[in-house]
Amino acid sequence: MTLQFPLAQSVDWSAGAAYLDGAFMVVRDAKIPITDWGYRRSDVTYDVVSVWDGAFFRLDDHLRRFRASMRTMRLAPQETDEEIRRILHHLVALTGLRNAYVAMDCLRARPNPGERYHPANARSYLAAFAIPYVWLMKPEIIERGAHMIIASTPRIPDVCLDARAKNFHWADMTAALFEAEEKGADNPILLDLDGNVTEGPGYNVFCVTDGLVATPDRNVLEGISRLSAIDLCREMGLGCGLRRVPVGELLEADEVFVTSTAGGVIPVTRLDSRILGNDRPGPVTERLREAYWLKRRKGWHAEPVDYASAQPR
Repeated sequence: MTLQFPLAQSVDWSAGAAYLDGAFMVVRDAKIPITDWGYRRSDVTYDVVSVWDGAFFRLDDHLRRFRASMRTMRLAPQETDEEIRRILHHLVALTGLRNAYVAMDCLRARPNPGERYHPANARSYLAAFAIPYVWLMKPEIIERGAHMIIASTPRIPDVCLDARAKNFHWADMTAALFEAEEKGADNPILLDLDGNVTEGPGYNVFCVTDGLVATPDRNVLEGISRLSAIDLCREMGLGCGLRRVPVGELLEADEVFVTSTAGGVIPVTRLDSRILGNDRPGPVTERLREAYWLKRRKGWHAEPVDYASAQPR
């Protein structure tokens, strides 16, 4: 397709830039039609990549996962992966942000009048935006360690919805977030119907027992930050198992941490009524967290933003 890339000098892009269905605009002007099934039926998939110190982190991995999610949900926008890459670069370039939260969505519209009311007759289209970096939790909470609960609401079973395709079906997550709020916790962790750990709203879960790391291998999004933590464990010689993690193992673990694009490696220092590690992040978690940010500052999996694309030539 033919893309028209505006220059940064033409508009005030400082609050954020968006791309919607073939056109660039300031983020406040990006609107989804209320009749589209992306809104009315949550018929949408998405991905989020971070920019830090002027560089995307693992952009190839995010684009690969985004395309796989689109295939799973039978969404096919007109943009190629390379065009999506250029769009994301240009969005960040327009804002001039050095640290950014960059989202990409693919939504289904709705059938045209007179067509059979079926998703096969509804086109799909791309939406994306870049705004200042968003932290999953405030940096001071990450520093002292998150206080979490085991939610009473179970995760949607993967036989109903493939969690590997990032999606907007958040009713279980939203209920769990309200429960955590009511119990004075920062965030929740959800279990499956058999009492095994799955994930939380926007993050994967890890536990450490006797120096060995484990993370659930089913009914979870295969997070890019999760992958980064697994890679770091291998580099450091830490055993890391991808398997079922019963809730009892999590509750008795020496350390617990979560991973997210919106924060990296995040310690958990309280879980339900239990205080872990004297209410401070554990040593394995801290090693992983420090290594994650140190390697990112040194250019680990970095793709520098093409800021020149938004400047006059």
